Amino acid sequence: MLWIMRFSGLFSAALVIIVLSPSLQSFPPAEAIRSSHLDAYLRSDPPPHRVSFRKAPVFRNAADCAAADIESGVCNPSLVHVAITLDFEYLRGSVAAVHSILKHTSCPESVFFHFLVSETGLESLIRSTFPELRFKVYYFDPEIVRTLISTSVRQALEQPLNYARNYLAGLLEPCVRRVIYLDSDLVVVDDIAKLWKTKLGSKTIGAPEYCHANFTKYFTAAFWADERFSGAFSGRKPCYFNTGVMVMDLERWRRVGYTEVIEKWMEIQKSDRIYELGSLPPFLLVFAGEVAPIEHRWNQHGLGGDNVRGSCRDLHPGPVSLLHWSGSGKPWFRLDSRRPCPLDSLWAPYDLYGR
Repeated sequence: MLWIMRFSGLFSAALVIIVLSPSLQSFPPAEAIRSSHLDAYLRSDPPPHRVSFRKAPVFRNAADCAAADIESGVCNPSLVHVAITLDFEYLRGSVAAVHSILKHTSCPESVFFHFLVSETGLESLIRSTFPELRFKVYYFDPEIVRTLISTSVRQALEQPLNYARNYLAGLLEPCVRRVIYLDSDLVVVDDIAKLWKTKLGSKTIGAPEYCHANFTKYFTAAFWADERFSGAFSGRKPCYFNTGVMVMDLERWRRVGYTEVIEKWMEIQKSDRIYELGSLPPFLLVFAGEVAPIEHRWNQHGLGGDNVRGSCRDLHPGPVSLLHWSGSGKPWFRLDSRRPCPLDSLWAPYDLYGR
């Protein structure tokens, strides 16, 4: 990743002259939202005028990878499981994320993708773009969370699909005991197998933590003033973590029933307004201070700026394995508008949009 580190080091000095061209349930609802009986619905052809992608190159396993048994299905214990949401607005980002993972892993045929959708036509788009990709599409019913979602600082954060990760343990097959969850606005520039091997110990999730961040700002004054709510962190040392990159122990999640715990906090939010920022605070309430630490290199987040202006930002100091355009500025929109940020050029090589 030396080229990225050098790029970052030159960024500040060159900023003024750089011009880039765009090149808990106890899971009874699981039966209702798993994809098995919705296959025809999910596979229906996409509207032809909406979007198209170039076919990705074929990526093969290196010689030292475990044999890729295509017939073994999703329950093959040698697989690396990755979950990503798909929707038409962010589809370009999701496709770039998949492309980046395949390009940088030594064993691309051993990665199984779990795509969460609430729209039709997306499975055929993925299959035409990645003809040999190992994946399955799961339908997430937005009505499950629609009444639980409260208004946020940015409308995009209110979309029901943002909450699908809360239900992964019920959506995915019981044999899938662990999964890497990734947002749609990132690219991986290292071998995803390294992230997969994260040791979680007794924790349910692993993520890069940022303990220097002002944790109090993620909740309202009313939250901190009420011991019924703020007492949730009693005995913990909570730190901010970004939920766009997580390694999740689904077996432990199912056993404890964390989906139901998150839903209860969302119900409290509807009546007491204890936070402002979408789907992140419920995760902080349940897991902050109980997260298995992962190196910061696996989530160089904030490249999309803040949640309002989406201004350009530099890389954080240190090595880089994953670039994350969290915030309101997305690289594909900025590239198309011919007003990209310098770091958007690091996303562009993975873009397969257009013919």
